[in-house]
This record gives sequence, structure tokens and C-alpha cells, in this order.
Amino acid sequence: MTDAEPWIDLLAAPEGATELVLLAHGGVVDSFKNPHSWRAPLLRMWPFATAARSAAPDAAVGLMRYRYRGWNGTAASPAADLRTVLDGLPSRIRRVVLIGHSMGGRAVVAAGNHPLVSGVLALAPWLPPGEPLVQLRGLVVFAHGTRDRITSPAQTAAYARRLRRTGIPVAMLTVDGDKHAMLHRAADWNTLVHRFTKAALTTHADPTDCDALTTDPDRTDPLPVWNGPASFTSGIASIAKARFSARLKTW
Repeated sequence: MTDAEPWIDLLAAPEGATELVLLAHGGVVDSFKNPHSWRAPLLRMWPFATAARSAAPDAAVGLMRYRYRGWNGTAASPAADLRTVLDGLPSRIRRVVLIGHSMGGRAVVAAGNHPLVSGVLALAPWLPPGEPLVQLRGLVVFAHGTRDRITSPAQTAAYARRLRRTGIPVAMLTVDGDKHAMLHRAADWNTLVHRFTKAALTTHADPTDCDALTTDPDRTDPLPVWNGPASFTSGIASIAKARFSARLKTW
């Protein structure tokens, strides 16, 4: 175990920013090891951070840094860390958009009822059966690749269905042909993050332009094809480019 506290690595921190886009990376089921900066789940978030920054140039954009790699059962370590960070934000931050992948998707859902939250985007989230239902705030979008074998698209759709039955509009997007790493349609995932961020911090409009936000329990919509064909390799290259062009600050 580690005695470290959770923190945020800031990709962007405009002076006087009152809004924050916070990205939460994936992990493993159980582990108290250090989730260091060069592990693949954290690296995968870098292009999304860049996309969010382009959508909200006046907002702070940060990467969530957990104490541990694992969810760790009832401790729900990443969700607890995320709430700790949200509770400790500078008083000038009035709104937060949460974007999470895999275990990070589970964490942003678990913390998505925090009073600062104005939107939750869960990318290929890990939402096992029996996951507690959280009254998510603001714009809510789930997206999952149809070929994902690490986390379950069906379980994500089931959680969306439960939310909708409480009256919360949710967009449930299927990403045809993509897997858990979200690299086969990397540019479309980036576009989704960009559109979601802009919508969550403005009018709460549908970020897909396809009226996917609904309380219809069983509706799913395909993620639009916004970009031309690209290779798996180009998705990897976009991660390297985003990571090595960045300069970080810490909260």
C-alpha cells in the first residue's frame, strides 16, 4: 500500500478558471500498487484530455491520479479518491465535467451525484450487476464498443436502462467494431469527448446530434462516424503525440 493522497495532474489551468474537466483512467479489480504515470490505462486518457481542452479552452483540464491501481471491493478506492478530490477543489471551481474509461467509468458514475458535477461521460465503463444506482447530474452519456471483451456492453446498457427508469435522460451509444482500448475508431472517440465537453459546459444539448438523450429504457444509438477510416497504429500515435506535447501542473 501507499500513504499518498489522490491528486490531479493539470494539462490546462487558465488563470481564473471556474470549470474543470476531470478525466479518470482505468485500472484492475484488486491492487494496492502505485498507478504510475506510464501505465497504459492512464496514457490512454491523454488524447481525451487534449480533445477536452480544445472544446473548453477557458476551463481547467486534469487527469485524476488515484492512490492505487485497483477498485478493491467495497473500498471502491478510485471512487473514494475522486470524491476526495472533488471535495477539495479550489472554491472558484463551480462546475466539473467527469469523463472516465473502464474502472474510471465506474468511478465517475459512483461520484456523479456530487453537487459540482454538470456531466458524466462513461467510456466502456465497468458497471457490474448490482452496481448501486446513482442519481447522475447534468448531461449523461455512456458509450461502449461492440467488440469489448474486458467490460460488458450489455451491463452498461442495463445500467443506462435503470437510470432512465428513474427519469434521468441518458445517451447509450454503441461503437461498432471497437474494443476496450478504443483504438480502432480513436478519432470518433476523441470527437465524442470534444462534443460532450462542449455540450456539458454550455446548453446540455445532445452531444451526438442524433437525439440520443432519452428516457426510453431500451433505446441504443450508434456512435456517428464523424471521421474517415484510420488504423490501430494511428490511434497509438495519437496517444504518444498528446503525452509528449503536454506540460503538467498539479493540484
